[in-house]
Amino acid sequence: MASSSSTAREPRTLSREPRAGSRAASPEPRPGTRVRRQLGTSPWLFAAPGLLVVGAFILYPFVSTVINSFTDRRTLIPGEFVGLANFRELLHDEMFWTGLRNSTLYVLGVVPALVLLPLLLALLVQKNIPGIAFFRSAFYTPVVASIVVVGLIWVWLLDERGLVNALLEAVGAGKVGFLSDQWLLLLSAMAVTVWKGLGYYMIIYLAALANVPRELHEAAAVDGAGAVRRFLTVTVPAVRSTMVLVGALSSVAAFKVFSEVYLMAGPDGGPAGEDTTLVMLVQRTGTGLSGRVGYASALSVVIFVVTVALMLLVLRADRKEDA
Repeated sequence: MASSSSTAREPRTLSREPRAGSRAASPEPRPGTRVRRQLGTSPWLFAAPGLLVVGAFILYPFVSTVINSFTDRRTLIPGEFVGLANFRELLHDEMFWTGLRNSTLYVLGVVPALVLLPLLLALLVQKNIPGIAFFRSAFYTPVVASIVVVGLIWVWLLDERGLVNALLEAVGAGKVGFLSDQWLLLLSAMAVTVWKGLGYYMIIYLAALANVPRELHEAAAVDGAGAVRRFLTVTVPAVRSTMVLVGALSSVAAFKVFSEVYLMAGPDGGPAGEDTTLVMLVQRTGTGLSGRVGYASALSVVIFVVTVALMLLVLRADRKEDA
């Protein structure tokens, strides 16, 4: 009896041992785990190319510029840490104050025009009348034109032997030094910036005006409001947020102006360099074999701080009006 019971238990004992060559059983994943894991990593895979571009061409240059602003680095010399020496030098640099003055005047002269004139232009081309598509394309053409081509055209027009002075002489007026006088040169560059930016901001305003309910204008017209009153009481409040956006964008672009002034005033910044802007000063200081990269980086940091401050001022003014 004992031998028969032991032989009966042997198969039960052998059945517990794993077979040779078989893998250990692993718990199966719960349904949906793999899907959730893929959903968690997929956005990063799609964003990786864009993040690499931003990191290589925006974040790295920005961090490098901030680090270089605290050094005396030159084009071919690594440089050493000098602390705030570059920023202290800025306070005693006359060209820095000249560039800051011109960049500030550029903002004051260009931004109001680019906030108001494109809105009026958008109101003119908003109506669907025969031939309006041609005028919309014509107004937008300067936007797609190369700034170099635009600058050279205006230089030829405003030169002492250009078309404008030729017309002035034809009517008996004397020549005007558009490109030789300090203030006329700056005003001429402002006019080119406004002329080139009208079509771009006009498109932004057209998109905003399309969302203004027509019933508001009809109700104002029934109450006896004229075109000017409807513009001030209906159109302007309806597109105020767009005006703030245009003001912020044009402020930053005007403070960082380079191409228009550089093409019309030359690399020296006009007579005695009096029309030099801050970005022109950065280009002049930081380029070349003996370029002062550290000092130019300090100038770039100042430009960045001022542009951020301009945007914050515009946004704060908008919030005060909302309150």
